[in-house]
Amino acid sequence: MNKFWVGLNETLRDLLISILAYGIVAQIIVMWFVPDISKYSIGLWIGIADAMFGAWHMWWSIDRNLTIHADDEKGANVASLRGSIIRYAVTIIILICVCLTDFAYPLATFAGMLGLKIGAYLAQYTGNFFKNK
Repeated sequence: MNKFWVGLNETLRDLLISILAYGIVAQIIVMWFVPDISKYSIGLWIGIADAMFGAWHMWWSIDRNLTIHADDEKGANVASLRGSIIRYAVTIIILICVCLTDFAYPLATFAGMLGLKIGAYLAQYTGNFFKNK
C-alpha cells in the first residue's frame, strides 16, 4: 500500500487523502443523527469511492491528454470532453442505481460525491501538513 502512495502524483495524493479525511469526518459526525447507520454508511462510502475515482480519472485523463495531444489542441479538447463525459456518466449511473435500490441513502451518496469538491479545498492544507512532518 505504501508503494501505491509513493508512486502517485503529489497533488493527486493530497486530494485523495483529503477526500478520505472528509469521508471519515462525515461518517463520524452524521452517524449519530441518521435512523439507519448502515444505509447511511454504505451510501456515503459509495459516494466517497466515486469522488476518489473522479479525482484519479481527472488526473489520468489530463496527464494522458497533455502527453498524447501535446501538439494537437483540438484533439486534446475532444479527449478532455470525452473524459468529462465518462466521469459524469459514472456518477449518474451510480446515483440512479442507489436511487432505484433500497440498500443505501441517495443523499448520503451525494454527500460522499461532494467529497471531490471539499477535498479540492482541503488538499492544500493536507499537502502542507504532510510536508511539515
